[in-house]
Amino acid sequence: MFINISDSKEASNKGSSSTLVHYLEKENRFDKNKETEYWFNGREIKIDPYVAMQTIDNNIAKLGKADAKFFLVNISPSQKEIAFLREQYGDDGVKDQLKGFAVRVMDAYAQNFKREGINSNEDLLWLAKLENHRYYTYKDPEVKQGIKNGEHESPASKCMFR
Repeated sequence: MFINISDSKEASNKGSSSTLVHYLEKENRFDKNKETEYWFNGREIKIDPYVAMQTIDNNIAKLGKADAKFFLVNISPSQKEIAFLREQYGDDGVKDQLKGFAVRVMDAYAQNFKREGINSNEDLLWLAKLENHRYYTYKDPEVKQGIKNGEHESPASKCMFR
């Protein structure tokens, strides 16, 4: 399992989350035949993208113009982990398991604050989106090395938080 928080120096997270939300909605835009993949958090499982964006963008109290307005956590299981989940839970079960894991990751993140009143994911403002495919570009090391090209199925969760 690969988990990282995007580097705020490289990210364009000083303003609206609209660009990130738009990017993470790519699968919903490009494949109209598939069921819509909604945003979720520890309380809701069917959040519309504009609600996700507004929720993050409206939570800017005490932040300066140059402060980061949101962060992105990438939760990417390996192909071996995905295969195990498919074997245990089936295709639909993989999604449920990844969503549950995202909630547990955000629980652990909250507990690591070690601050009064922040004990679980419910004490944080966060939203997540499940991606079903990984899209490689010419800039990716896997493409440069000739290991990958185009896209492949690789479910992952992307958690946006403030």
